[in-house]
Amino acid sequence: MKLTRRDMALYSALFGTGLFAGRAALVGAQDASPAATPESGGGGGGSSETSTPSVAASAVVSEDGTEVTITHSQGETTIAVNPEKVIAFDMASVDTLDTLGIAITGLPKASATGPFEKFAADEYVDAGTLFEPDYEAVFAAEPDLIIVAGRSSAAYAELAKIAPTIDLSGAGTDTVEDLRANVLTIGAIFGKTSEAEAAIAAIDDKVATIKAEAEDAGNALVLMATGGSITAVAAQGGRGNRGGLIYNTIGLPIVVENIEEATHGEAVSFELVLEWNPDWLFVIDRDAAIGTEDAQPAEAILDNDIIHQTSAYTNDQIVYLDGYNWYIVGNGLTTVTAMLDELETALVK
Repeated sequence: MKLTRRDMALYSALFGTGLFAGRAALVGAQDASPAATPESGGGGGGSSETSTPSVAASAVVSEDGTEVTITHSQGETTIAVNPEKVIAFDMASVDTLDTLGIAITGLPKASATGPFEKFAADEYVDAGTLFEPDYEAVFAAEPDLIIVAGRSSAAYAELAKIAPTIDLSGAGTDTVEDLRANVLTIGAIFGKTSEAEAAIAAIDDKVATIKAEAEDAGNALVLMATGGSITAVAAQGGRGNRGGLIYNTIGLPIVVENIEEATHGEAVSFELVLEWNPDWLFVIDRDAAIGTEDAQPAEAILDNDIIHQTSAYTNDQIVYLDGYNWYIVGNGLTTVTAMLDELETALVK
Protein backbone atom coordinates (compact mmCIF):
# COMPACT_ATOMS: atom_id res chain seq x y z
CA MET A 1 0.00 0.00 0.00
CA LYS A 2 1.35 3.43 -0.97
CA LEU A 3 0.93 6.39 1.36
CA THR A 4 -1.44 9.09 0.10
CA ARG A 5 -0.92 12.78 0.83
CA ARG A 6 -3.50 12.49 3.60
CA ASP A 7 -1.65 9.51 5.03
CA MET A 8 1.64 11.40 4.94
CA ALA A 9 0.09 14.36 6.70
CA LEU A 10 -1.21 12.08 9.45
CA TYR A 11 2.13 10.27 9.58
CA SER A 12 3.95 13.58 10.05
CA ALA A 13 1.49 14.67 12.72
CA LEU A 14 2.00 11.43 14.61
CA PHE A 15 5.77 11.43 14.52
CA GLY A 16 7.23 14.70 13.24
CA THR A 17 10.92 15.07 13.90
CA GLY A 18 10.55 12.88 16.98
CA LEU A 19 10.44 9.86 14.73
CA PHE A 20 13.92 10.52 13.43
CA ALA A 21 15.23 11.18 16.93
CA GLY A 22 13.66 7.90 18.02
CA ARG A 23 15.23 6.09 15.09
CA ALA A 24 18.62 7.59 15.90
CA ALA A 25 18.26 6.48 19.50
CA LEU A 26 17.41 2.96 18.39
CA VAL A 27 20.38 2.86 16.04
CA GLY A 28 22.59 4.17 18.84
CA ALA A 29 21.33 1.46 21.18
CA GLN A 30 21.96 -1.10 18.46
CA ASP A 31 25.52 0.11 17.93
CA ALA A 32 26.13 0.05 21.68
CA SER A 33 25.14 -3.61 21.91
CA PRO A 34 28.03 -6.06 21.38
CA ALA A 35 25.73 -8.23 19.31
CA ALA A 36 23.64 -5.57 17.62
CA THR A 37 25.08 -5.42 14.14
CA PRO A 38 25.02 -9.13 13.26
CA GLU A 39 21.76 -9.66 15.10
CA SER A 40 19.82 -6.77 13.62
CA GLY A 41 18.72 -9.23 10.98
CA GLY A 42 18.30 -12.06 13.43
CA GLY A 43 15.29 -13.20 15.36
CA GLY A 44 13.65 -12.03 18.53
CA GLY A 45 15.09 -14.36 21.08
CA GLY A 46 17.76 -12.43 22.89
CA SER A 47 20.06 -9.46 22.97
CA SER A 48 20.08 -5.79 23.75
CA GLU A 49 18.09 -5.47 26.94
CA THR A 50 16.17 -2.38 27.94
CA SER A 51 15.55 -0.79 31.31
CA THR A 52 11.84 -1.56 31.14
CA PRO A 53 10.92 -4.02 33.92
CA SER A 54 9.36 -7.11 32.36
CA VAL A 55 6.25 -8.85 33.62
CA ALA A 56 4.42 -11.96 32.54
CA ALA A 57 1.66 -11.03 30.11
CA SER A 58 -2.00 -11.73 30.79
CA ALA A 59 -5.28 -11.09 29.00
CA VAL A 60 -8.88 -10.54 30.11
CA VAL A 61 -11.72 -10.79 27.60
CA SER A 62 -14.69 -8.47 28.09
CA GLU A 63 -18.02 -9.92 29.23
CA ASP A 64 -19.51 -9.54 25.76
CA GLY A 65 -16.48 -11.23 24.20
CA THR A 66 -15.69 -8.37 21.81
CA GLU A 67 -12.63 -6.82 23.46
CA VAL A 68 -9.57 -8.07 25.26
CA THR A 69 -7.35 -6.13 27.66
CA ILE A 70 -3.71 -7.23 27.73
CA THR A 71 -1.45 -6.46 30.68
CA HIS A 72 2.17 -6.51 29.50
CA SER A 73 5.64 -5.18 30.24
CA GLN A 74 4.82 -1.62 29.20
CA GLY A 75 1.28 -1.20 30.46
CA GLU A 76 -2.22 -2.20 29.44
CA THR A 77 -3.65 -2.31 25.93
CA THR A 78 -7.28 -2.93 24.95
CA ILE A 79 -8.12 -4.13 21.45
CA ALA A 80 -10.93 -5.86 19.60
CA VAL A 81 -10.79 -9.66 19.84
CA ASN A 82 -9.24 -11.41 16.84
CA PRO A 83 -7.39 -8.51 15.18
CA GLU A 84 -7.04 -9.04 11.44
CA LYS A 85 -3.67 -7.49 10.63
CA VAL A 86 -0.77 -8.34 12.92
CA ILE A 87 2.84 -7.21 12.70
CA ALA A 88 5.29 -8.96 15.01
CA PHE A 89 8.78 -7.70 15.88
CA ASP A 90 9.57 -10.83 17.90
CA MET A 91 10.39 -14.18 16.33
CA ALA A 92 9.14 -16.10 19.37
CA SER A 93 5.74 -14.46 18.87
CA VAL A 94 5.90 -15.22 15.13
CA ASP A 95 6.54 -18.85 16.08
CA THR A 96 3.59 -18.98 18.49
CA LEU A 97 1.21 -17.18 16.15
CA ASP A 98 2.10 -19.50 13.29
CA THR A 99 1.87 -22.63 15.46
CA LEU A 100 -1.64 -21.63 16.58
CA GLY A 101 -2.69 -21.00 12.96
CA ILE A 102 -2.91 -17.21 13.26
CA ALA A 103 -2.12 -15.17 10.15
CA ILE A 104 0.75 -12.70 10.24
CA THR A 105 0.76 -9.54 8.12
CA GLY A 106 4.36 -8.44 8.56
CA LEU A 107 7.64 -8.93 10.39
CA PRO A 108 11.33 -8.03 10.01
CA LYS A 109 12.06 -10.11 6.91
CA ALA A 110 15.78 -10.19 7.55
CA SER A 111 14.89 -12.41 10.50
CA ALA A 112 12.85 -14.77 8.33
CA THR A 113 15.50 -17.47 8.10
CA GLY A 114 15.62 -21.14 9.01
CA PRO A 115 12.17 -22.37 10.03
CA PHE A 116 10.72 -18.92 9.29
CA GLU A 117 11.92 -18.71 5.71
CA LYS A 118 8.37 -18.79 4.34
CA PHE A 119 7.77 -15.35 5.84
CA ALA A 120 10.30 -13.83 3.43
CA ALA A 121 7.68 -14.16 0.68
CA ASP A 122 6.28 -11.06 -1.04
CA GLU A 123 2.87 -11.46 0.60
CA TYR A 124 4.33 -10.37 3.95
CA VAL A 125 5.17 -6.77 4.83
CA ASP A 126 8.86 -6.16 5.52
CA ALA A 127 8.59 -4.21 8.77
CA GLY A 128 12.26 -3.22 9.13
CA THR A 129 14.60 -4.88 11.62
CA LEU A 130 14.19 -5.91 15.21
CA PHE A 131 16.17 -2.91 16.42
CA GLU A 132 14.89 -0.38 13.90
CA PRO A 133 11.33 -0.79 12.60
CA ASP A 134 10.43 0.66 9.22
CA TYR A 135 7.75 2.95 10.64
CA GLU A 136 6.61 4.03 7.22
CA ALA A 137 6.00 0.44 6.11
CA VAL A 138 4.24 -0.36 9.38
CA PHE A 139 2.03 2.71 9.08
CA ALA A 140 1.14 1.86 5.49
CA ALA A 141 0.14 -1.70 6.48
CA GLU A 142 -2.57 -0.36 8.81
CA PRO A 143 -2.07 -3.07 11.45
CA ASP A 144 -4.68 -3.85 14.08
CA LEU A 145 -2.02 -5.15 16.49
CA ILE A 146 1.76 -4.82 16.81
CA ILE A 147 3.78 -7.18 19.00
CA VAL A 148 7.25 -6.35 20.34
CA ALA A 149 9.52 -8.15 22.82
CA GLY A 150 13.14 -8.27 23.84
CA ARG A 151 15.27 -6.67 21.15
CA SER A 152 12.37 -4.66 19.73
CA SER A 153 10.84 -3.47 23.01
CA ALA A 154 12.66 -0.13 22.81
CA ALA A 155 10.49 0.74 19.80
CA TYR A 156 7.26 0.27 21.75
CA ALA A 157 6.41 3.95 22.27
CA GLU A 158 6.81 4.88 18.60
CA LEU A 159 4.98 1.81 17.33
CA ALA A 160 2.12 2.42 19.75
CA LYS A 161 1.47 5.70 17.94
CA ILE A 162 0.59 3.69 14.83
CA ALA A 163 -1.57 0.91 16.27
CA PRO A 164 -2.29 -0.92 19.55
CA THR A 165 1.02 -2.45 20.64
CA ILE A 166 1.89 -5.03 23.29
CA ASP A 167 5.26 -6.01 24.73
CA LEU A 168 5.60 -9.75 25.35
CA SER A 169 9.13 -9.61 26.77
CA GLY A 170 8.10 -11.76 29.74
CA ALA A 171 9.28 -11.80 33.34
CA GLY A 172 12.51 -13.65 32.49
CA THR A 173 12.57 -15.86 35.59
CA ASP A 174 11.06 -19.09 34.23
CA THR A 175 11.17 -20.03 30.56
CA VAL A 176 8.07 -22.21 30.55
CA GLU A 177 6.04 -19.83 32.71
CA ASP A 178 6.88 -16.97 30.33
CA LEU A 179 5.90 -19.19 27.42
CA ARG A 180 2.66 -20.14 29.18
CA ALA A 181 1.78 -16.49 29.78
CA ASN A 182 2.49 -15.44 26.20
CA VAL A 183 0.77 -18.41 24.55
CA LEU A 184 -2.36 -18.03 26.68
CA THR A 185 -2.36 -14.27 26.05
CA ILE A 186 -2.13 -14.76 22.30
CA GLY A 187 -4.79 -17.47 22.53
CA ALA A 188 -7.15 -15.08 24.32
CA ILE A 189 -6.55 -12.30 21.80
CA PHE A 190 -7.36 -14.50 18.81
CA GLY A 191 -10.06 -16.76 20.23
CA LYS A 192 -7.67 -19.72 20.38
CA THR A 193 -7.75 -20.41 24.11
CA SER A 194 -8.49 -24.13 23.77
CA GLU A 195 -5.64 -24.61 21.29
CA ALA A 196 -3.28 -22.58 23.49
CA GLU A 197 -4.15 -24.58 26.60
CA ALA A 198 -3.66 -27.88 24.77
CA ALA A 199 -0.26 -26.79 23.47
CA ILE A 200 0.91 -25.73 26.93
CA ALA A 201 -0.36 -28.99 28.44
CA ALA A 202 1.82 -30.89 25.96
CA ILE A 203 4.81 -28.77 27.03
CA ASP A 204 4.07 -29.48 30.70
CA ASP A 205 3.93 -33.22 30.03
CA LYS A 206 7.26 -33.14 28.22
CA VAL A 207 8.88 -31.14 31.02
CA ALA A 208 7.60 -33.59 33.64
CA THR A 209 9.04 -36.56 31.71
CA ILE A 210 12.47 -34.99 31.27
CA LYS A 211 12.60 -33.67 34.83
CA ALA A 212 11.86 -37.11 36.29
CA GLU A 213 14.52 -38.79 34.17
CA ALA A 214 17.12 -36.08 34.89
CA GLU A 215 16.71 -36.11 38.66
CA ASP A 216 20.02 -37.90 39.23
CA ALA A 217 21.83 -36.68 36.11
CA GLY A 218 24.26 -34.44 37.99
CA ASN A 219 25.07 -30.77 37.66
CA ALA A 220 25.41 -28.66 34.54
CA LEU A 221 26.91 -25.59 32.95
CA VAL A 222 25.53 -23.74 29.94
CA LEU A 223 28.23 -22.18 27.79
CA MET A 224 27.96 -19.74 24.92
CA ALA A 225 30.71 -19.92 22.30
CA THR A 226 31.56 -16.89 20.17
CA GLY A 227 34.64 -15.35 18.59
CA GLY A 228 36.86 -18.24 19.65
CA SER A 229 35.98 -17.73 23.34
CA ILE A 230 33.38 -18.99 25.79
CA THR A 231 31.05 -17.46 28.36
CA ALA A 232 29.14 -19.11 31.20
CA VAL A 233 25.39 -18.55 31.32
CA ALA A 234 23.73 -17.92 34.69
CA ALA A 235 20.56 -19.51 36.03
CA GLN A 236 18.77 -16.15 36.10
CA GLY A 237 18.98 -12.95 34.10
CA GLY A 238 20.23 -12.32 30.60
CA ARG A 239 17.91 -11.77 27.69
CA GLY A 240 15.71 -14.82 27.23
CA ASN A 241 17.10 -16.44 30.43
CA ARG A 242 18.89 -18.98 28.22
CA GLY A 243 20.08 -21.12 31.10
CA GLY A 244 16.73 -21.16 32.85
CA LEU A 245 15.20 -24.00 30.87
CA ILE A 246 18.04 -26.31 31.89
CA TYR A 247 18.75 -25.11 35.42
CA ASN A 248 15.32 -24.04 36.65
CA THR A 249 12.72 -25.87 34.56
CA ILE A 250 14.42 -29.26 34.15
CA GLY A 251 16.24 -28.90 37.45
CA LEU A 252 19.87 -29.69 36.63
CA PRO A 253 21.80 -27.84 39.38
CA ILE A 254 24.14 -25.15 38.09
CA VAL A 255 27.72 -26.15 38.85
CA VAL A 256 28.49 -22.81 40.59
CA GLU A 257 26.11 -20.17 41.90
CA ASN A 258 28.00 -16.91 41.40
CA ILE A 259 27.99 -16.57 37.60
CA GLU A 260 27.31 -13.02 36.42
CA GLU A 261 23.79 -12.44 35.12
CA ALA A 262 24.52 -10.98 31.70
CA THR A 263 22.97 -11.01 28.24
CA HIS A 264 25.82 -12.97 26.70
CA GLY A 265 27.10 -14.68 29.84
CA GLU A 266 30.24 -14.17 31.91
CA ALA A 267 33.57 -14.60 30.13
CA VAL A 268 35.38 -17.65 31.48
CA SER A 269 38.55 -19.56 30.67
CA PHE A 270 38.84 -23.22 29.78
CA GLU A 271 40.86 -23.66 32.97
CA LEU A 272 37.99 -22.30 35.06
CA VAL A 273 35.54 -24.69 33.39
CA LEU A 274 37.90 -27.55 34.29
CA GLU A 275 38.12 -26.28 37.87
CA TRP A 276 34.32 -26.26 38.11
CA ASN A 277 34.22 -29.61 36.27
CA PRO A 278 30.48 -29.90 35.53
CA ASP A 279 28.86 -33.25 34.81
CA TRP A 280 27.12 -31.77 31.76
CA LEU A 281 28.09 -29.01 29.36
CA PHE A 282 25.34 -27.52 27.17
CA VAL A 283 26.79 -25.29 24.46
CA ILE A 284 25.14 -22.55 22.40
CA ASP A 285 27.07 -21.53 19.27
CA ARG A 286 26.23 -17.83 19.02
CA ASP A 287 28.27 -17.26 15.87
CA ALA A 288 26.39 -20.03 14.04
CA ALA A 289 23.09 -18.62 15.30
CA ILE A 290 23.71 -15.12 13.95
CA GLY A 291 25.51 -16.22 10.79
CA THR A 292 28.99 -14.87 11.52
CA GLU A 293 31.14 -15.57 8.48
CA ASP A 294 34.31 -17.66 8.88
CA ALA A 295 33.62 -18.13 12.61
CA GLN A 296 35.20 -21.00 14.50
CA PRO A 297 32.49 -23.58 15.34
CA ALA A 298 31.74 -24.22 18.99
CA GLU A 299 32.89 -27.82 18.65
CA ALA A 300 36.30 -26.61 17.50
CA ILE A 301 36.56 -24.04 20.29
CA LEU A 302 35.97 -26.72 22.93
CA ASP A 303 38.17 -29.32 21.23
CA ASN A 304 41.26 -28.78 23.39
CA ASP A 305 43.32 -30.60 25.99
CA ILE A 306 41.81 -28.70 28.91
CA ILE A 307 38.17 -29.41 28.09
CA HIS A 308 39.15 -33.01 27.33
CA GLN A 309 39.95 -33.41 31.04
CA THR A 310 36.42 -32.52 32.18
CA SER A 311 33.90 -35.08 33.36
CA ALA A 312 31.48 -33.85 30.72
CA TYR A 313 33.91 -34.70 27.93
CA THR A 314 35.02 -37.99 29.48
CA ASN A 315 31.42 -39.16 29.86
CA ASP A 316 30.30 -37.89 26.44
CA GLN A 317 28.04 -35.33 28.10
CA ILE A 318 28.77 -32.23 26.05
CA VAL A 319 25.59 -31.26 24.21
CA TYR A 320 25.71 -28.78 21.33
CA LEU A 321 22.34 -27.04 21.21
CA ASP A 322 20.55 -25.54 18.22
CA GLY A 323 21.86 -21.98 18.33
CA TYR A 324 19.02 -20.48 16.31
CA ASN A 325 16.41 -21.82 18.71
CA TRP A 326 18.28 -21.14 21.93
CA TYR A 327 19.83 -17.79 21.02
CA ILE A 328 17.65 -16.16 18.38
CA VAL A 329 14.04 -17.29 18.94
CA GLY A 330 14.08 -18.51 22.52
CA ASN A 331 10.49 -18.65 23.70
CA GLY A 332 8.16 -19.58 20.88
CA LEU A 333 5.75 -22.49 21.12
CA THR A 334 7.32 -24.78 18.52
CA THR A 335 10.82 -23.59 19.41
CA VAL A 336 10.54 -24.50 23.10
CA THR A 337 9.18 -27.90 22.09
CA ALA A 338 12.25 -28.41 19.91
CA MET A 339 14.54 -27.23 22.73
CA LEU A 340 12.95 -29.71 25.11
CA ASP A 341 13.34 -32.43 22.49
CA GLU A 342 17.09 -31.75 22.48
CA LEU A 343 17.23 -32.06 26.26
CA GLU A 344 15.12 -35.22 26.18
CA THR A 345 17.46 -36.82 23.65
CA ALA A 346 20.45 -36.02 25.83
CA LEU A 347 19.05 -36.80 29.27
CA VAL A 348 16.40 -39.48 28.88
CA LYS A 349 18.08 -42.84 28.48
